[in-house]
Amino acid sequence: MAGVTGTDQQDAISRVIESAARMGVEIDAAEAQKWIESMAAEAAGGDIVVDVDTGVFGHRASMLDLAPQDLDRFKRIAPIVGFENRPGVQTALALSGSSAQSRIHAYPADADFFERIHITAETREEACRILGDVMREKALATMSAPTHRLWEVKLGTWDADVTKDGKQVRAGSPISWTPAEVQSGQMNVTAADGSARTVSWDEAAQNPGWCKLDWVVADPSRGQLANASNVLDPTWQSPDGTVVPLDGFLDPYFQEVYLDTEARPLFDKLVNEMSADVVDEYVSQLEHEVWKYSVKDPNWGKVARRLYNVFRLTGRYAEAAYIRELFDEPTTALYQLSALIRTLHEAASDGSPFGGELLVAQTDQLIMSAIGALDGPDEAQMVGGLLRLRDDISGRKRGNRQSDVDSMQTETMGAVNDYFRRRLTAVPEIAAYLDNIAAAGDRH
Repeated sequence: MAGVTGTDQQDAISRVIESAARMGVEIDAAEAQKWIESMAAEAAGGDIVVDVDTGVFGHRASMLDLAPQDLDRFKRIAPIVGFENRPGVQTALALSGSSAQSRIHAYPADADFFERIHITAETREEACRILGDVMREKALATMSAPTHRLWEVKLGTWDADVTKDGKQVRAGSPISWTPAEVQSGQMNVTAADGSARTVSWDEAAQNPGWCKLDWVVADPSRGQLANASNVLDPTWQSPDGTVVPLDGFLDPYFQEVYLDTEARPLFDKLVNEMSADVVDEYVSQLEHEVWKYSVKDPNWGKVARRLYNVFRLTGRYAEAAYIRELFDEPTTALYQLSALIRTLHEAASDGSPFGGELLVAQTDQLIMSAIGALDGPDEAQMVGGLLRLRDDISGRKRGNRQSDVDSMQTETMGAVNDYFRRRLTAVPEIAAYLDNIAAAGDRH
């Protein structure tokens, strides 16, 4: 902890442990101290760490949170979600989010990937066209197979308010494509004045915005389904060597673990393009998201994830160690449960490549998770909804699946929100930090 004495550090740990005890969160003081010492030691070294045994690399803090035993699982999914190099296109695939922090997430739900797509072309327009081409090729090639099914693709940014499938979409929002729309290369929406509008894939690619692909995948190592996503960071290298982010922002690298050292040259090239203030800019971005999810649109699980990343990068290791423990508590299984309910619903839709036995087995696993995480009336209500979902998926008894899924997701996220909010605000140092974020408003 830079600028902090050993006594101050011990005092901070002691205060956090006392707060944890009041909330029934068990922290192993010796283990927390060991992690903090590792963080401090890594901070004195270089930013990038390479694991010579596995060939993965990433920021020192991310590498400390990776569980190497999970790498085989992610590497089996990587061919589905990852892009290949080709003339004029270089790629670097990484784990991100909870997948990159698998050591601390006892109940992971999604397989989160991140990929840098670097395109060399004569013009920005040509680079955007190439980006659209490689994304559509990947989507079409992974549309449906026994092990996976494409769920959604995001490419493009709405330049005006529209209505799609009866729902209003605001200007500036990402354009979301269904598999059928990706196949046809266009979608039909209604403009604000009531007129019909057709948007082509090529048109959307010229203002790519947030690029992402989502699949439902069968995960044999865990005997369950999972949502696998790949968020892209597309860049264009012009003929004079200038690097331009096609979505307007060059993503930092503090939550990523790259899967192949052959991608290191591209990684280094792009990192060298980042601002000298990249850490401060990244923390500021996270603080804006903390404000958003604690004040504007409450989601305290997301608040906890972002605070953990803020604290570990700014030397507040005692608070980060406390938040690490929160993700290991049984209640956080509800976070996984909520995500897997959504995944199961998508997997069971018409045209699914997944067999009925797998879907029913997945539902049975969710029922056991609900029993382990809930008690009393909450448990009975959740299990009842899952049993109805099981009957619907198996064909025994048709019900209102969408209504049940929405209700269960609302219930699980409500419990998760309450869990994280109460435990985060129970630590005076974290509560004060959140108060400052709220007072600053949307100025981060």
